[in-house]
Amino acid sequence: MTLEDKLFLVRFQPDDRSHIHINSNDLCQKECPDKPCTFICPAMVYAWNKETASINVGYEGCLECGTCRYGCPRDNIHWVNPRGGFGVMYKFG
Repeated sequence: MTLEDKLFLVRFQPDDRSHIHINSNDLCQKECPDKPCTFICPAMVYAWNKETASINVGYEGCLECGTCRYGCPRDNIHWVNPRGGFGVMYKFG
């Protein structure tokens, strides 16, 4: 089973407020050439937007694993658990 197939089994109750914030887009732009958050996240929540020179965060698909907190070499990601009743809901275990 591919990762995409496994992620299809996951359901979400998205909040209207993000539980993930990039502290400084300037820091991402100037001091983080590799942008590890864009490839370390298993749910591909982060994407580099060349037009705005910033990280786009698709928090609605976050698996709440916390990998981004440890993978950002500049400690530039503020991540907290979603508010009660929101976030990831695993199907079939």
